[in-house]
Amino acid sequence: MATSGGGEQLPRKEVAVLKGHEGAVLAARFNSDGNYCLSCGKDRTIRLWNPHRSLHIKTYKGHARDVRDVHVTVDNAKLCSCGGDRQVFYWDVATGRVIRKFRGHDSDVNAVKFNEYGAALISAGNDRSVRAWDCRSQSTEPVQIIDTFSDSVMSLWLTKTEIIAGSVDGTVRTFDIRIGREIVDELGQPVNCIAVSNDGNCVLASCLDSSLRLLDRSTGELLQEYKGHTCKSYKLDCCLTNTDAHVAGGSEDGKVFLWDLVEASVVSSFRAHASVVTSVSYHPKDACMITSSIDGTVRVWKA
Repeated sequence: MATSGGGEQLPRKEVAVLKGHEGAVLAARFNSDGNYCLSCGKDRTIRLWNPHRSLHIKTYKGHARDVRDVHVTVDNAKLCSCGGDRQVFYWDVATGRVIRKFRGHDSDVNAVKFNEYGAALISAGNDRSVRAWDCRSQSTEPVQIIDTFSDSVMSLWLTKTEIIAGSVDGTVRTFDIRIGREIVDELGQPVNCIAVSNDGNCVLASCLDSSLRLLDRSTGELLQEYKGHTCKSYKLDCCLTNTDAHVAGGSEDGKVFLWDLVEASVVSSFRAHASVVTSVSYHPKDACMITSSIDGTVRVWKA
């Protein structure tokens, strides 16, 4: 049992290996209650799993190229996905049917997220834009385009009223949808993943100089930096544990790192995969984490 920072138990014991993808797994995500997870990858598929029972439930096929991101609604009824075919897919989870394909991005799409009610979805791409789509409308045109970035947009996070996006141009940008205001935080290094703390006060940004940076969302102040891992040429996820006591991230050498949020010390690092760890996703309630890798597997970790 690994404990630290307020006695939080950390998931370092491998309890399952989810196999089925042919080729690199580019993302793995828990659903909102943590009972299921989704993965996607180079083999152009999305897979739905029960990670706690090592059970593959369904495969979703339709994308013409690699699938880079996937997200599911709170009620688990719909999912969205995106990737190298420049399209955003909107799926019915139960039937596996594609309800709609949203076209408009001029290049690969890196990230996609539903808003809180699943009525809209937001996507981000290499065409330097963030686009919003209305899931309830029959239209396949975006309802909003944000194109203030000067390079590829890699990662997204949504709050009730904001879209937060990280870009290769070295910025994390926050758009307040209600008043149309944009706040820009300059990090000076390409940003390839962002995650917001559970209390909503901080944003964690993974940068391509092998450093994670923690920013105060209200002031933009750099609060802390986390190092030790390698992140120079791949998009690697980062996240906070469900208590916000620790930071988790993958590394290009196949390791997963866990840092103390406040001290920035490496509390734990361990070999999780045979190759680059592309994704880390933390369970919303329990000491449990899933990771994915270029090695073609998704792995489940518990305390």
